[in-house]
Amino acid sequence: MSGASGFIGGSLSSYFTSKNHTIYKLVRSVGGTDLWNLEKEDLEGFDACIHLAGEPLTLARWSEVKKERILESRKRGTLLLANALAKLNRPPKVFLSASAIGFYGDRGDEILDEKSGKGESFLADVCREWESASRSLEERGVRVVRTRFAMVLGPGGGALQKMLPFYRLGLGGRLGSGRQWMSWVARDDLIRAIEFILVNDIRGIVNIASPHPVRQEEFARTLSEMLHRPAIFRAPKWVLRLLLGEAADQMILASARALPRVLESSGFSFQYPYLRDALEKALQK
Repeated sequence: MSGASGFIGGSLSSYFTSKNHTIYKLVRSVGGTDLWNLEKEDLEGFDACIHLAGEPLTLARWSEVKKERILESRKRGTLLLANALAKLNRPPKVFLSASAIGFYGDRGDEILDEKSGKGESFLADVCREWESASRSLEERGVRVVRTRFAMVLGPGGGALQKMLPFYRLGLGGRLGSGRQWMSWVARDDLIRAIEFILVNDIRGIVNIASPHPVRQEEFARTLSEMLHRPAIFRAPKWVLRLLLGEAADQMILASARALPRVLESSGFSFQYPYLRDALEKALQK
C-alpha cells in the first residue's frame, strides 16, 4: 500500500490488519524526491496493491510549481509503481489506484457516473494522466481498478477537519451560489467499498461516492445545525476567486453530482448513504 500513513490509508491499514491481513507499506525515500526506491523492494507475490499516494491538494493559490507537483506525484508515482509491478514474475492479482471525481470537472446539475466523460479543468487533466499511468499492468493481465473518490468524511483529518474551525466559529454558509453539487462519502463506507472491490471481480472505473450528493448550501446548513451554529456566512464567487485563484473554481465552486453506479449494480450497500448520518459518525470523538 502506498499512502498508508494518510487520512485514508492509515484507517484502511488498521481495518485490514484487524482482519488478519498483512499490509506492506511503501515508504518514500529520504527527502521524498524519488518517491520509492522500488529496486530495493521485494514486491513479488502480493495479492493486491492499493495505491493512494499523491501530493496533497491545498486550499490555497496554486503556483505553477505546486501544480507540477500535484500532477507529477500522481502521474509519475503511478507510472513508477505500475511499471515495477508489471515486470514481476508474480505481479499482484489486482491493482487498485485512487483517483478523484475531479475527473468530471464542473458539470452543473448533470448526473455523472462511470461512463461520463472528462471535464475541462486542471484537476480533470490530472485525473486523466493519473488513471492512464497504470496501463502497463492491464497489458500484463492484472485486474486494474481506478477508483474516483468523492470528498471523504471521517474523524481526525480530511476536508471536514479543515472546515470545522470555521463552522464552529459560525462561519459556515453559502459559498458562491451554494447550488453546486457536492459529492461525498463516509470514510467507513470508502474502506468497505475498497474491500468489496478487492474481493469481487470489479475492474475499470469505480466512483466511490454516496448515492445522495447534496448541494453546497445543504451541506453547510446540515453541518452548522449539527454543531449548533448559524449558517449565515456568504462568500461570493469573486471573493473566493480573489483569495484562491483557480483552486476556488476547481475545489469549492465546481459542481459534481457523481453517483456510484458500478458499486450499487455490483451489490454494494452503503452504511452511511445520507449526509446527516455520515457527519454524525465523523463528528464522534
